[in-house]
Amino acid sequence: MAAKRRSPGLRGRITLLTTGLVAMAGGLLLWLGWVLAGDVGASVPSFPPGTTIEVDGVPVEVGQLASALRHDAQARVLQAGSIALVCVVLAAALLAWTITGRVLQPLRDVTATARRLSVESLGERIGHRGPRDEVAELADTFDAMLDRLQAAFASQRHFVANASHELRTPLSVIRTELDVTLADANADVAELRRMAEVVRAATLRAGHLVEALLLLARTDGLGIAVAEPVDLATVVTSAWRAVRAEAERRHITASFLGDTAPTVGDPALLERVAGNLLENAVRHNVDGGWIEVRLDRAPAHSCLRVNSSGTLVDPDRVGELFEPFRRAGPDRTAQTGTGLGLSIVRAVVLAHRGLVTADPVPGGGLTVTVQLPAV
Repeated sequence: MAAKRRSPGLRGRITLLTTGLVAMAGGLLLWLGWVLAGDVGASVPSFPPGTTIEVDGVPVEVGQLASALRHDAQARVLQAGSIALVCVVLAAALLAWTITGRVLQPLRDVTATARRLSVESLGERIGHRGPRDEVAELADTFDAMLDRLQAAFASQRHFVANASHELRTPLSVIRTELDVTLADANADVAELRRMAEVVRAATLRAGHLVEALLLLARTDGLGIAVAEPVDLATVVTSAWRAVRAEAERRHITASFLGDTAPTVGDPALLERVAGNLLENAVRHNVDGGWIEVRLDRAPAHSCLRVNSSGTLVDPDRVGELFEPFRRAGPDRTAQTGTGLGLSIVRAVVLAHRGLVTADPVPGGGLTVTVQLPAV
């Protein structure tokens, strides 16, 4: 197969185009000068027939004088104009090549930077320092894109590392229990049942983590597939049934304020939002604590606010709670939950074009507020 012929670069094409335009304009001016020289040479005064005039010591008949002057003027214009045209075209080509090279230098910097980039070298930037023109705007846009890519890769590496750590714990528990049980030749039925219960709890934890990761990947940065009227009061009631028994066992009192808060969205995802908020409010609470759920509606949005008592939360770390695998206490130390609850809440709320915020409660606890577009 024949090698593909390489076309001239942008610099070469601009130089050829500029040189061609200059050559065409110069040729047109040379032709106009040639025509005007002929007209000037033809405009000689009239003499009686047979009159002769000496031109450079040579007798010339008057009838041939106009023709001789015209041809001489046109020849001089053509000779001098051709030399000037060649010089102008060469100068235009040189200037176009030089100036185009300087103008396109940022583009070459962009290309060189893009070729050098890899996951390990995303910190490189063009850093254009020239005039603020279209090329500078392109370089700045490229640098901004690299900033976003670097942040995305860093977040991805952090997420994968945390997910690997979280999955390693139940897998290690399962492997240890199996190894200990298999090494005991005298293991009885009770020992086997105890091992099976531990393995079952570990697999359930791993399963919940995988389901949470899939839900987060499904909603993070994506839109919703279902959009129908939803009353937040309904999803809160359904979500409370799942955690009510645990709250009563720990003597946590719950109060619900507000009657209705209509919005539009995916009922299953919005129920997951309410469920995650109530699960966090119960599991990160203190025995004998309290939970307050408030529903409000406004012309532009509906609001779900969950207040709960609990341990003290550092105000400087409240924003980190929406990151994957971050908990109110020490990271990765909780025996329940996956550390993805508020991350899923944020992803679902953003997919519904809403807003979620968190604030620490004086004395201990957390307030999470979700605002969603009203019907």
